[in-house]
Amino acid sequence: MTAADHSPTAFRAALRRMFSLALEQLAADGIVTLPPAELAALAEQVRETSEAKFGDYSGTMAMALAKPAGRKPRDMAAAIIERLVAVPGYAELFEPPGDPVGPGFINVRVRDEALAAALAVAVRDVRLGVPPVARPETIVVDYSSPNVAKPMHVGHIRSTVIGDALARLLRFRGHHVITDNHLGDWGTQFGMILWGWKHCRDDEAFAADPTAELGRLYRLVRKVADAKPEELAADPAAAALAARYPHAGREVLAETAKLHEGDPENRALWERFMPVCRAEIDRIYTRLHVSFDHTLGESFFQPFLAGVVDDLVARGLARESRGAIGVFLSGDDAPPLLIRKADGAFLYATTDLATIKWRLEHWRPDRVLYVVDHRQGQHFEQVFETARRWGIEAVQLVHVAFGTVLGDDGRPFKTRAGDTVGLEALLDEGVERAAAIAESGDEARDGLTATDRRRVAEAVGIGAIKYADLSQNRTTDYIFSFDKMLQLTGNTAAYMQYAAARVEGIFAKGGIDRAALREACREVHIPHPRERALALELLRFSEALEDVEADYRPNVLTAYLYDLAGCYSTFYDELPVLKADAADRDSRLALCDLTGRVLRKGLELLGIGTVDRM
Repeated sequence: MTAADHSPTAFRAALRRMFSLALEQLAADGIVTLPPAELAALAEQVRETSEAKFGDYSGTMAMALAKPAGRKPRDMAAAIIERLVAVPGYAELFEPPGDPVGPGFINVRVRDEALAAALAVAVRDVRLGVPPVARPETIVVDYSSPNVAKPMHVGHIRSTVIGDALARLLRFRGHHVITDNHLGDWGTQFGMILWGWKHCRDDEAFAADPTAELGRLYRLVRKVADAKPEELAADPAAAALAARYPHAGREVLAETAKLHEGDPENRALWERFMPVCRAEIDRIYTRLHVSFDHTLGESFFQPFLAGVVDDLVARGLARESRGAIGVFLSGDDAPPLLIRKADGAFLYATTDLATIKWRLEHWRPDRVLYVVDHRQGQHFEQVFETARRWGIEAVQLVHVAFGTVLGDDGRPFKTRAGDTVGLEALLDEGVERAAAIAESGDEARDGLTATDRRRVAEAVGIGAIKYADLSQNRTTDYIFSFDKMLQLTGNTAAYMQYAAARVEGIFAKGGIDRAALREACREVHIPHPRERALALELLRFSEALEDVEADYRPNVLTAYLYDLAGCYSTFYDELPVLKADAADRDSRLALCDLTGRVLRKGLELLGIGTVDRM
């Protein structure tokens, strides 16, 4: 393995393989006795060092190996180093490690020659030096999945942007990705609209704006059906309707049941309303730059549900209990996974099981990712276990859970009136706030016209909302704040977009032909520490993407991009580029070019747009 034939950004992967070979040699020499699988897992414990003075990468496996072998960690580290440097190809990519640090850390530095050669390859590579995965998989990403009869609200933002980012990233990594928006288009929410249509519709309002009228009916009937005193007290129209129809809740369920049973009137209304509902959510997706390969809602799987129940019962996996049918996964004392109610209605679990079976038969995925709120954790645990017992073991089912969007009060984000914040209103406000910032500039100075600024505002405003979500650890709750997410400093979309635009400015100012620059790049000189630091950070792009996939956390990529932008800013502030000596100018321009491309590609993988000027 040489610097010339090694994948340009896979230094960490190469070092892990070399550590693995070194550990295997330790086992062959009788120094360690752990099984191969455990040795391979220890070899994966190679991470970036916290500070450049320690090197570029650090291995920590000596501590885990020392005690079983009866050795001191530093002595074990020395034994590992002895075998590591003997691995073929090591000396061409890495410098000899120094003495072990602390309790046995093995610190390794990439050779400058190998780093420069890899950087030149990445500059000329349309994939920016990111190698495709060695073993591509078919991965289904199930995300967003709103109930189509209800307006999309802030609660849908996390599933939508996290799922979209994961799909983009996995596809770029080389996997075959199938995205599916599993719409809620068959549930009780439609029963509410059907009941409202028959009892309190406004025909003129529907003719003028079908979406608004259906939304009004849903909100009104939900209050009537739920019959919560505090909601009725705040809405006289709902209170009057509830008094007139005291059994509205049961009647809504009856309308839903009639739809499921094929009632001609309800079915015709459903078919009339669906295009209106779909057009509304599709308009939101267009603004978010989100699209799907498939949109197979609950209604698509309705014909298969009875067969799922019958098959589970026939296999002895499900049985009757108090008139309902359930799968008892933890004995009779624990709540079962219900798949059919006593009244014959099917449940979400039934649909989820039918969906798994259908996807397996038609798409043959290796993995299915469900990007769904953490509150559905128990549901998915039961569904996945039922699927396994049903014989579905060839696919990995993963619940990619996420936390809640909170307001300043630490509670789920609501309007001042206590309603859930509508997603479109949220996007509008983000764009308006970004526009106010953009319009405060000097047109003569920044060269941006009013049209330019509006385009920038749309990219920055919506990008800010998406990035603020993606930059959070997905499993935690976070507080929504426009003031923070639109700042031009810190880990925000606006800062990242500005960093990308700043790179564009260099090439515009210098009139540089970037395509010609890349084509001519055969070597890059990185004698200065700032050049080397930026080069190493650029070549870690592939590692960041690998780490995102390992745990489905987009915030790993946002953290990488923020570090890259900071590294570039330090480089640019300390070293001249356009005014550099001829020997350094092209190399530094190549670093700038690759930085801009990586920033843009990284933001693109997050579903966030960029602009040339801000």
